[in-house]
Amino acid sequence: MKNRTVTVIGATGFLGRHAVRALAKAGWRIKAASRHPARGFFLRPMGSVGQIELVKCDVADADSVAAVLKGADAVVNLTGILFEKGQTFEDVQAAGATHVADAAAAAGITALVHVSAIGADRDSESVYARTKAEGEESIRQAVPGAVILRPSIVFGPEDGFFNKFAGMARFLPALPLIGGGKTRFQPVFVGDVATAIVTALDSQAARGRTFELGGPGIYSFRELMEIILKETGRRRALVPVPFGIAMLKAAFLQLLPSPVLTMDQVRLLKKNNIVTAGAPGLLDLGITATSVEAVVPSYLWRYRAKGEYAQDAAQA
Repeated sequence: MKNRTVTVIGATGFLGRHAVRALAKAGWRIKAASRHPARGFFLRPMGSVGQIELVKCDVADADSVAAVLKGADAVVNLTGILFEKGQTFEDVQAAGATHVADAAAAAGITALVHVSAIGADRDSESVYARTKAEGEESIRQAVPGAVILRPSIVFGPEDGFFNKFAGMARFLPALPLIGGGKTRFQPVFVGDVATAIVTALDSQAARGRTFELGGPGIYSFRELMEIILKETGRRRALVPVPFGIAMLKAAFLQLLPSPVLTMDQVRLLKKNNIVTAGAPGLLDLGITATSVEAVVPSYLWRYRAKGEYAQDAAQA
């Protein structure tokens, strides 16, 4: 086992669990930090006895961040939110990233990987995208050698995209195509992003660079909905919804405890979410991207009306 410790902030989230598993396999000792460490006991079996320590950390609290970075040789910041409920984009993605950057600089930590998002832009209509850009600036200013990873939509067994719409298709007669379903995405496998994190920590060539992470295929929103319906064996109407109407609906939907859609998400959908031409990506980190078709069927079967063997039964 490496005699090195990495603090993973946001360790209990979707990407966090995969990053912790990959880091443990690579031999790192891990401080798995989150606001609710008691929810992270499932992480411990991913490493050997004592390899993974659960610690409490709130990125909105600078002292809390500084405390979990004590004794660490590296830090991975995965924190981010998709909607504001109790936490704000500013607190988590802008101020939070600043706290991580400042604490790392104060502790002399130069091995820092910060996970942002494709579309991070100071001039964006979306608060999500603007605060992601602010977070990147803080990281780069305080720790110039930090590696910034910008993934497109991340998919995998616990994702919030394919699972979300597959779940909606179980009960709704139609699925909405915001803006006509023309927005393009380049979904990236969560396992590839986790590998990129591990690689970036040890790669001198990656230091100070920004990588945009996307899979091998680019799909329109409509095409992704069609994949979901195909894999779940359901027939549903795909109804185009203009951005203006979507904004009106989102104004009410975002009031739900777990919003299906927010006004900020509608703003995000106005721009494509794909890797910038010529930008460094997975291949530059020595990673061959995994396709949607290779992974998504392995977990969307649970949304079929008759389960995993529904197709086999129909063919028998």
